[in-house]
Amino acid sequence: MKKGILMVAGAAVALAAVVTVPMILRSRPVVEEAPVPVVEVQTPETGSIELYRNLVGQVEPSDVVYIYPKMAGEVTDVFVKAGDMVTEGQAICKIDTKQVDAARLSMEAAKVASDNAATNLVRQQALFAAGDISSAAFEQAQAQATSAQIQYETAKLNYDNQMEFSNITASIAGKVEICDIEVHDNVSQQMLICVISGEGSKAVSFSVTEKVVDQLHAGDPIVIEKNGSEYKGSITEVSSMIDAATGLFKVKASVESGDALPTGSAVKLYVTSDKAENVMTLPVDAVYYSGGDAYVYTYDNGTVHRVPVEEGIYDSERIEILSGLKMEDEVITTWSSELFEGSKVQKAGAEGQAADKADSESQAK
Repeated sequence: MKKGILMVAGAAVALAAVVTVPMILRSRPVVEEAPVPVVEVQTPETGSIELYRNLVGQVEPSDVVYIYPKMAGEVTDVFVKAGDMVTEGQAICKIDTKQVDAARLSMEAAKVASDNAATNLVRQQALFAAGDISSAAFEQAQAQATSAQIQYETAKLNYDNQMEFSNITASIAGKVEICDIEVHDNVSQQMLICVISGEGSKAVSFSVTEKVVDQLHAGDPIVIEKNGSEYKGSITEVSSMIDAATGLFKVKASVESGDALPTGSAVKLYVTSDKAENVMTLPVDAVYYSGGDAYVYTYDNGTVHRVPVEEGIYDSERIEILSGLKMEDEVITTWSSELFEGSKVQKAGAEGQAADKADSESQAK
């Protein structure tokens, strides 16, 4: 009986040994270490950032003259029409002011009186030299001649003015933009009868807010866009007084080679709204925000540091860094979920260099 028990126990031990040996010989799984993230870094650069604001302006000639009659009357002749090119002094129209003839007659009468006074003075001078008249009589003749000459010059000036009022001429050379009169029209001194735009480059006028006007100065460049074409220009005038009608500041700019722009048409234009020159900049994607506060990740010998920064203006590519960084700092420009304070990363390019170094050391052994 005991012998049978011993045999059974021995068989059990042998079976356990058979089962246990394969389990011991079976290899344990190898736990692979997570790879260190590879990141790209960049040091801050010195550059300039310029922001533009889109506005709408109106094209106008660089020189423009608005002609109003200086006297009321009836239009008797019209010599030009809209679209005509005129020279300085060319006749635009003629107005019957009902005073030209009267002024001419007054001038002619004054001329006769002046001539008679001059002739009388010659006779009186001869008599005075002969001692036939007194010095008082001679001085009276002189005074009469002088007075008559003054009256004639006054009458002639009045006639010349009446002729100028009656015959309207172009004060500058250029293109007739508006000529809204016809023969037999009655015009007044408040009626605009003609607009002439001067020859040469065009100008653009627009209005801006107080915040924008502080950034604009005479000489600043602008870009004008019309029907897919771009024109360059520069600011010539910046008003320092608010326009009561719009509540904005008026600005005027010249346009280079803008003859193709129709006068009075609306155009898009781009002006500088903010500018930062020779400042520290980074790629926009390298800056992160938390609760409205900006920060970046820097690389320091394989360790990540979260560094708060103060940012300035930015465009679609670069952002201005006001404080928080030095020019030699290496800023991480690629995103990774492993980026946090104290995490370990590898700089792009360093992985290959490390592998090459390891291979060299292995071959040397």
